[in-house]
Amino acid sequence: MSNPLSHISLSNPWHLLATGFGSGLSPIVPGTMGTLASIPLFLLLAQLPLSIYLVVVLVSCIIGVKICQVTSDDMGVHDHGSIVWDEFAGFWITMIIVPALNIPVTEWKWLLLGFVLFRFFDMVKPWPIGWLDKRIHGGLGIMIDDIVAGAMAGIALWLIGQYLGWLG
Repeated sequence: MSNPLSHISLSNPWHLLATGFGSGLSPIVPGTMGTLASIPLFLLLAQLPLSIYLVVVLVSCIIGVKICQVTSDDMGVHDHGSIVWDEFAGFWITMIIVPALNIPVTEWKWLLLGFVLFRFFDMVKPWPIGWLDKRIHGGLGIMIDDIVAGAMAGIALWLIGQYLGWLG
Protein backbone atom coordinates (compact mmCIF):
# COMPACT_ATOMS: atom_id res chain seq x y z
CA MET A 1 0.00 0.00 0.00
CA SER A 2 1.39 3.39 -0.94
CA ASN A 3 1.90 6.26 1.44
CA PRO A 4 -1.08 8.69 1.09
CA LEU A 5 1.34 11.62 1.35
CA SER A 6 3.03 10.46 -1.86
CA HIS A 7 -0.12 11.61 -3.68
CA ILE A 8 0.19 15.20 -2.38
CA SER A 9 1.68 17.89 -4.56
CA LEU A 10 1.94 21.41 -3.22
CA SER A 11 1.92 22.67 -6.81
CA ASN A 12 -1.71 21.46 -6.94
CA PRO A 13 -3.82 24.36 -5.57
CA TRP A 14 -6.34 21.96 -3.94
CA HIS A 15 -3.55 20.15 -2.09
CA LEU A 16 -1.79 23.39 -1.18
CA LEU A 17 -4.94 24.75 0.47
CA ALA A 18 -5.98 21.42 2.01
CA THR A 19 -2.61 21.05 3.71
CA GLY A 20 -2.75 24.61 5.00
CA PHE A 21 0.06 25.77 2.70
CA GLY A 22 2.08 22.72 3.80
CA SER A 23 1.57 23.14 7.55
CA GLY A 24 -0.45 19.91 7.71
CA LEU A 25 2.57 17.99 6.45
CA SER A 26 4.21 18.41 9.85
CA PRO A 27 5.15 14.98 11.23
CA ILE A 28 3.95 16.05 14.69
CA VAL A 29 0.48 17.37 15.57
CA PRO A 30 -0.48 18.44 12.04
CA GLY A 31 -3.89 19.76 13.18
CA THR A 32 -2.24 22.02 15.72
CA MET A 33 0.31 23.15 13.15
CA GLY A 34 -2.51 23.89 10.72
CA THR A 35 -4.30 25.95 13.34
CA LEU A 36 -1.07 27.85 14.06
CA ALA A 37 -0.64 28.48 10.33
CA SER A 38 -4.15 29.96 10.18
CA ILE A 39 -3.26 32.70 12.68
CA PRO A 40 -1.42 35.08 10.28
CA LEU A 41 -4.37 34.92 7.87
CA PHE A 42 -6.76 35.51 10.78
CA LEU A 43 -4.77 38.60 11.78
CA LEU A 44 -5.28 39.95 8.25
CA LEU A 45 -8.94 38.92 8.04
CA ALA A 46 -9.74 40.51 11.40
CA GLN A 47 -8.82 43.89 9.92
CA LEU A 48 -11.74 43.62 7.49
CA PRO A 49 -15.25 44.85 8.23
CA LEU A 50 -17.26 42.16 10.02
CA SER A 51 -19.53 41.55 7.02
CA ILE A 52 -16.56 40.79 4.77
CA TYR A 53 -14.91 38.65 7.48
CA LEU A 54 -18.11 36.59 7.73
CA VAL A 55 -18.35 36.19 3.94
CA VAL A 56 -14.70 35.04 3.77
CA VAL A 57 -15.31 32.51 6.56
CA LEU A 58 -18.52 31.26 4.91
CA VAL A 59 -16.78 30.90 1.54
CA SER A 60 -13.82 29.14 3.20
CA CYS A 61 -16.27 26.64 4.71
CA ILE A 62 -18.15 26.04 1.46
CA ILE A 63 -15.07 25.78 -0.75
CA GLY A 64 -13.42 23.80 2.03
CA VAL A 65 -15.80 20.92 1.37
CA LYS A 66 -14.43 20.71 -2.20
CA ILE A 67 -10.81 21.31 -1.14
CA CYS A 68 -10.96 18.51 1.41
CA GLN A 69 -12.92 16.13 -0.84
CA VAL A 70 -10.55 16.49 -3.80
CA THR A 71 -7.45 16.05 -1.64
CA SER A 72 -8.94 13.15 0.31
CA ASP A 73 -9.89 11.42 -2.95
CA ASP A 74 -6.43 12.02 -4.39
CA MET A 75 -4.83 10.55 -1.25
CA GLY A 76 -7.22 7.62 -1.12
CA VAL A 77 -7.81 8.21 2.60
CA HIS A 78 -10.73 9.88 4.37
CA ASP A 79 -9.67 12.84 6.54
CA HIS A 80 -5.93 12.25 6.56
CA GLY A 81 -4.18 14.24 9.30
CA SER A 82 -2.36 16.36 6.73
CA ILE A 83 -5.68 17.86 5.58
CA VAL A 84 -5.97 20.95 7.77
CA TRP A 85 -8.11 23.40 5.80
CA ASP A 86 -10.89 22.45 8.20
CA GLU A 87 -8.73 23.75 11.08
CA PHE A 88 -8.27 27.06 9.26
CA ALA A 89 -12.03 27.53 8.86
CA GLY A 90 -12.83 26.26 12.35
CA PHE A 91 -10.35 28.59 14.01
CA TRP A 92 -11.62 31.57 12.02
CA ILE A 93 -15.15 30.71 13.24
CA THR A 94 -13.89 30.59 16.84
CA MET A 95 -12.35 34.03 16.45
CA ILE A 96 -15.43 35.78 14.98
CA ILE A 97 -15.78 37.51 18.37
CA VAL A 98 -12.69 39.65 17.67
CA PRO A 99 -13.98 41.57 14.64
CA ALA A 100 -17.59 41.32 15.89
CA LEU A 101 -16.77 43.19 19.10
CA ASN A 102 -13.99 45.35 17.62
CA ILE A 103 -11.41 43.73 19.88
CA PRO A 104 -7.92 44.80 18.75
CA VAL A 105 -5.91 41.90 17.35
CA THR A 106 -3.10 43.04 19.64
CA GLU A 107 -5.16 41.69 22.57
CA TRP A 108 -3.17 38.45 22.48
CA LYS A 109 -5.15 36.84 25.33
CA TRP A 110 -8.12 36.41 22.97
CA LEU A 111 -5.93 34.79 20.34
CA LEU A 112 -4.27 32.45 22.84
CA LEU A 113 -7.51 31.42 24.54
CA GLY A 114 -9.28 31.02 21.20
CA PHE A 115 -6.46 28.78 19.97
CA VAL A 116 -6.55 26.61 23.12
CA LEU A 117 -10.35 26.34 23.09
CA PHE A 118 -10.54 25.47 19.40
CA ARG A 119 -7.85 22.80 19.74
CA PHE A 120 -9.65 21.41 22.82
CA PHE A 121 -13.02 21.09 21.06
CA ASP A 122 -11.40 19.77 17.88
CA MET A 123 -9.39 17.08 19.67
CA VAL A 124 -11.83 16.02 22.42
CA LYS A 125 -14.86 16.15 20.11
CA PRO A 126 -17.65 16.43 22.70
CA TRP A 127 -21.20 15.84 21.50
CA PRO A 128 -22.31 16.70 18.83
CA ILE A 129 -18.84 17.08 17.28
CA GLY A 130 -17.84 13.42 17.67
CA TRP A 131 -21.28 12.25 16.57
CA LEU A 132 -21.03 14.32 13.36
CA ASP A 133 -17.44 13.20 12.78
CA LYS A 134 -18.49 9.54 12.80
CA ARG A 135 -21.62 9.90 10.68
CA ILE A 136 -20.86 12.41 7.93
CA HIS A 137 -18.33 11.45 5.30
CA GLY A 138 -16.55 13.06 2.38
CA GLY A 139 -15.51 16.68 2.21
CA LEU A 140 -18.51 17.77 4.27
CA GLY A 141 -17.59 15.23 6.93
CA ILE A 142 -14.03 16.56 7.08
CA MET A 143 -15.28 20.13 7.48
CA ILE A 144 -18.39 19.79 9.66
CA ASP A 145 -16.76 18.68 12.90
CA ASP A 146 -14.32 21.60 12.78
CA ILE A 147 -17.08 24.05 11.88
CA VAL A 148 -19.07 22.93 14.93
CA ALA A 149 -15.91 22.83 17.09
CA GLY A 150 -15.20 26.40 15.98
CA ALA A 151 -18.72 27.53 16.89
CA MET A 152 -18.58 25.83 20.29
CA ALA A 153 -15.11 27.23 20.99
CA GLY A 154 -16.31 30.68 19.93
CA ILE A 155 -19.21 30.53 22.37
CA ALA A 156 -16.86 29.33 25.12
CA LEU A 157 -14.44 32.14 24.27
CA TRP A 158 -17.18 34.74 24.61
CA LEU A 159 -18.44 33.22 27.88
CA ILE A 160 -14.95 33.06 29.39
CA GLY A 161 -14.20 36.60 28.19
CA GLN A 162 -17.41 37.76 29.91
CA TYR A 163 -16.58 35.87 33.11
CA LEU A 164 -13.03 37.23 33.24
CA GLY A 165 -14.24 40.77 32.59
CA TRP A 166 -12.32 41.11 29.33
CA LEU A 167 -15.31 42.65 27.60
CA GLY A 168 -15.49 45.61 29.95
